[in-house]
Amino acid sequence: MSPNRRNKEGLLARVNFPLYVVKMLTNHHILVAGGGGSSKTGVANGFEIFELSHDGEKYVAEEVIRHETGPSVVMNCASYNNGKRTFLVAGKESHCQLYTVNMKVEYENDETVLKDHKNETVSSRKRSTDPHEKIQEIKLTKEKTDRNSNSFHRLVFDIKPNDSIQTDFGDDEPLQRVVRISLSGKLMATGGTDGHIRLWQFPSLRKHLDITAHKKEIDDIDFSPDETMVLSVSKDGLAVIWSTQTGKKLSELKWNAPENVKYLYKRCRFGTIEGNSKNSCLFTLSNPFGKAGKLKSYLQKWDPAEASLKKSFEFDESLSALSVSDDGKFVAVGTMFSGSVHIHIAFSLQQVLNVQGVHNMFVTGLEFLPSDCLGGYETAVISISVDNRVCIHHVPFRSTIPLWLAVLLVVITLVLTFMLCSFLGL
Repeated sequence: MSPNRRNKEGLLARVNFPLYVVKMLTNHHILVAGGGGSSKTGVANGFEIFELSHDGEKYVAEEVIRHETGPSVVMNCASYNNGKRTFLVAGKESHCQLYTVNMKVEYENDETVLKDHKNETVSSRKRSTDPHEKIQEIKLTKEKTDRNSNSFHRLVFDIKPNDSIQTDFGDDEPLQRVVRISLSGKLMATGGTDGHIRLWQFPSLRKHLDITAHKKEIDDIDFSPDETMVLSVSKDGLAVIWSTQTGKKLSELKWNAPENVKYLYKRCRFGTIEGNSKNSCLFTLSNPFGKAGKLKSYLQKWDPAEASLKKSFEFDESLSALSVSDDGKFVAVGTMFSGSVHIHIAFSLQQVLNVQGVHNMFVTGLEFLPSDCLGGYETAVISISVDNRVCIHHVPFRSTIPLWLAVLLVVITLVLTFMLCSFLGL
C-alpha cells in the first residue's frame, strides 16, 4: 500500500469559526473548540460536539450540541472522565475555566425527564460563574433506531461552567498557552507566556507546584504516563523534564542540530510502550528557527529515562501538531504550510500514511480515535485547522503473511539448503 494520498475527502464537518482544539469526549463523540477572539468580527467562540459513527463506507459526524463562550476564544483545552462525569478545562486568556459535562440517555417518550432536564438547564444559568457565557440550548442527537426501525433512546449533553482560576501572570499580556490533565486525573498542568509550569490538584484546582521553568513563553507540556514527570518546551529553545513531586529539573533534551542552526521544539507528547504506563517513550517536533532555507524539520523519538535521542524522521516543511495513539502504536504529525497529515509507526517512525493538502491552512490539532473503536481500520486520526474543517484519516490493516505460510517457507528454505549442501558435498 502506498502511504501517499491526495485528500479532499475525509471531511467530517465544517463549523463557522476557526478551530484550535480537538478531543475525544467519549468513544463516539468529538469535541472541537476555537473562535474568532474578542474583537467584534461576528465570529463565534466556543465548543461544538459531534457524534461519530460509521455507515459501512465512511465515518459520519452529526452535530449534537454547541456551547458559546462569550468574547473568549478557546485555544487550549483538556478533558477527563472519572467514570461518573466528564470535566473540561479550557484556557480563556490568563485564566483556566472548569466545566462539567453531564450526559443522559433519554427515551423518546419520556417527556417528564426531558422537561426536568430543561428546567435544570434554565436554573443553572443563574449559577454560572462567567457572565459572558450562555448556557446552551439543549440539542439532542437524532433518535437511534434498531434493525426493525424501532426508536429507543437519544443522548443529551449539558455543558456548565464552574470554577475559574488565573494560571498565567505575564507582565504584558498574560495568556494560558496549554493545559494538560494527567492520566489518573489527579493533576492538571498549565503553561503560558510567563514561562511558569503550574501544577494543580484536579478537579479541586488547588495549587500543587509552581515551577519557574523557562525565560520565554511555553509552547507545550505533557505528563508522563506514570505521572512522575512533566515535560515542557518553550520558545527559549529548551525541552526540560521536571519532577511532578518536587518541581526539580530531572533532565534536558539535547541533540546535535545540522549545520549548527538553532532549532525550536514545537510540540511534545509522551507515549507508552506496549501499553505499559511504566515503560514510556517521548516524541517531539523540532523546527529550524527563522528563515533556515532548505533545512529539515524533525519528528523525534526519545528515551525519557536517559534523555537521549533514539530515532528521527525528517520533513521538508515546518511542523505544527502532534498526537500519540492511546495504545502507543502510532504517532500523527500535522504540517504548517501544506496542511498535511502524516501517520507513523511509533516504534520505528516508519510512515504509513501521508495525506497531502488536507487543510487549506496549518493543522492546529490532531486526535486519535480510541483503539477499541476503530472497526475495520488499524488506526484513525481526526485533524482540525483554522480553515474551520474537521477531517478524519484512517489506515487499513496492513497485509501480513499468515503464520502457517511463514512456517512453511522456513521449512522449505531449510530443506532446499540441506539439498544444496548434500549436492555440493558439504
